[in-house]
Amino acid sequence: MRALCWNGVNDLRVETVPDPQILNDHDVILRIRLSTACGSDLHLVGGYVPFARSGDVLGHEFLGEVVEVGSAVRRHRVGDRVVVNSFIACGSCWYCTQQEYTLCDNSNPNPGITETTWGQSIGGCFGYTHATGGFAGSHAEYVRVPFADVGAFPVPEGLSDTAALFASDAAPTGWMGAELGGVRPGDVVAVWGAGGVGQMAARAAILLGAERVVVIDRLPERLGQARDRIGADVLDYTATDVVGELRELSGGRGPDVCIEAVGMEAHTPGLQHAYDKVKQQLFLQTDRPSAVREAVMACRKGGSVFVLGVFAALVDKFPLGAVMNKGLTLRGAQQHGQRWTPMLLERIAAGELPTEHLATHVMPLEQAPEGFRLFKEKEDGCVRAVFDPSR
Repeated sequence: MRALCWNGVNDLRVETVPDPQILNDHDVILRIRLSTACGSDLHLVGGYVPFARSGDVLGHEFLGEVVEVGSAVRRHRVGDRVVVNSFIACGSCWYCTQQEYTLCDNSNPNPGITETTWGQSIGGCFGYTHATGGFAGSHAEYVRVPFADVGAFPVPEGLSDTAALFASDAAPTGWMGAELGGVRPGDVVAVWGAGGVGQMAARAAILLGAERVVVIDRLPERLGQARDRIGADVLDYTATDVVGELRELSGGRGPDVCIEAVGMEAHTPGLQHAYDKVKQQLFLQTDRPSAVREAVMACRKGGSVFVLGVFAALVDKFPLGAVMNKGLTLRGAQQHGQRWTPMLLERIAAGELPTEHLATHVMPLEQAPEGFRLFKEKEDGCVRAVFDPSR
């Protein structure tokens, strides 16, 4: 089959690789209908997340049709159209029973890597290096889905592939940030990043009853989507004092909940960005945390900061004193999507959660390297590149 493979920093190629096979009775094989580039994929492309190997198939946000089922699979049949959560979970370990699916004890066959980095291992993830299991990703014609009864969900009739696609990762990630960030009716919520995840977090906050939601970014096309499709207020951080503006918009206090949806390659104007980038390039820190810093400083006393963006290990100049002295709640997680995906599919189908507009560039799988280039460089208004192997 054809698949998009990582062959080194900024070196992506569509190559012929072996077809996936059933390896466990709980597996299914999917024919990919759509797969989308995610912002966290760019960290792999740029070499900021180690443990990728030449020839690894990328991709973790996808939708497909079941073409083969393992003998122990009970919820899916050949021909079913399903959307699959990006993280793999067994459904039966202690963490899965707590609905903390990305912390699954049984889905990552390489636990030693993240145990060394973070103290404990997290679950497996499609197409996201050998630190999360070395599973082949979804930017391909076919993919093997382990524990399919836990992580694959039927797509409602009448819902387009493009709309349902984002229930795989962007929508549940954003919803998690709002729900676990503690958004309550009447809150003021600020979201850093107007990509797919940031927009989904903003819409989730609105649906959870927030009185005002403000999305912060610098790209006009993304800010326009957040305003016109999501219904949020927007701020261009290159044109205003974000912390001051948020204070003005929240009765002088600051936002009740701040959601960071940018991750380890955050951009910010001025010397702070140069400092962080030099430190990152010299491996004196692994991540650029400017958006997290600003969220901590902007949040009201006693408020909540939730980190959705992907970070690898270590950051510099983190305002821990502000977290402690302001009495902030600081949380983060990879997305426990199995908890929310069925509900989100219903909301998408009902028109409550718009997603289809995120797919600004739909193209054949063979053009995936160009799609990633457009996505990385933010060219031609690209918010998400989506790949269709049938084209």
